[in-house]
Amino acid sequence: MFGWEFPPNNTGGLGTACYGLTKALSRLGIEITLVLPTAENVCPDFLKVRGTNMKVRKIVSSLTPYMSPSQYSTVYHSKNQLYGRTLIDEVMRYSEAAESIALEEDFDVIHCHDWLTYEAGIRAKMLTGKPLIAHVHATEFDRTGGLSVNQLVYDVERRGMEHADAIIAVSNYTKNKIIQHYGITPEKIIVVHNAVDKESSVQNLNFALKNHSKIVLFLGRVTLQKGPDYFLYAARKVLDVENNTKFVMAGTGDMEPYIIGKAIEMGMHDKVIFTGFLKGEQIDMIYRMADVYVMPSVSEPFGITALEAIKNGTPIIISKNSGVSEIVTHCLKVDFWDINQLANKIVGVLRYKELPEMMSQNAGKELTRITWENSAVKCARLYNDLLKKTEVRAW
Repeated sequence: MFGWEFPPNNTGGLGTACYGLTKALSRLGIEITLVLPTAENVCPDFLKVRGTNMKVRKIVSSLTPYMSPSQYSTVYHSKNQLYGRTLIDEVMRYSEAAESIALEEDFDVIHCHDWLTYEAGIRAKMLTGKPLIAHVHATEFDRTGGLSVNQLVYDVERRGMEHADAIIAVSNYTKNKIIQHYGITPEKIIVVHNAVDKESSVQNLNFALKNHSKIVLFLGRVTLQKGPDYFLYAARKVLDVENNTKFVMAGTGDMEPYIIGKAIEMGMHDKVIFTGFLKGEQIDMIYRMADVYVMPSVSEPFGITALEAIKNGTPIIISKNSGVSEIVTHCLKVDFWDINQLANKIVGVLRYKELPEMMSQNAGKELTRITWENSAVKCARLYNDLLKKTEVRAW
């Protein structure tokens, strides 16, 4: 399995998804060698992950989650050119390093997570003849909102999907994007929805801020894809009728300076709280503090944060442009661009006590069937199907 982020060193949902899926696959008895890019001298190869049938092999690389070509360029120049000159060059260097691992390891299937790993998977397939799965957590059209798509990244994505024997999409929403933008036949794609670990890391706590304010939460990368600007515009409208409200924005990203400046410009400097990047127990705590969680994503392949909020008893308002909206019924859904409706729904949850109570209770019941075990069973079934086809071709 080729990945590019994994807890505790993750900054987004892909690492959370990999963690949940690999643990569940391990419980099914599947052995996994997880290959990760990492900075120098972090961990030795063959680090055994406690309680699983998984080991981790590291490839020294400057690749980091959600890195853009311009961000990579900055890292490259600060590292005295130890790595590839461009982000694409580094992806290729990572794939070359993966060749030796593919020759050393004993495995049956190659499972790649998102575009940074596709070239590594293609090389492993060409060397060994093993079946290749491309797991699509997001596309370049999601990350850019369909604007200024990077052609080089798109080419790598398409090449990976074309070489794959099967493609896993995290939602039907994502499957349709793959068909529409990459020309992949629907029969090649299966949908495996993400899930969430059910246990919260914190118990109910008393938060001083809640003694005198209602709390509306945005948690995610502060980037175009996640719609932080729409959250802010809706917040302004909510404050016009519910002034006793605080808006918490948890996360970091390239739009953060703009969003902070915009909050000041709109006269909300004392109403919007920016927490920066949160991790571990801090995430469960911020969900439990919130009266409502809002996910106004422009294009959200899945949206694990919505499930995390439900797990912590927090009602959710989510974008219709999301994969998680396919499997959660007891929530409020809105077009991300409709800030009037978004504001109305936030006000409704804040004003009418029975509404959030009903949403939280029923969504919590829904969560009992959204499990990583179900996701792992679907993946394991796909592994077996591909191995059977491989055996037939070999015969």
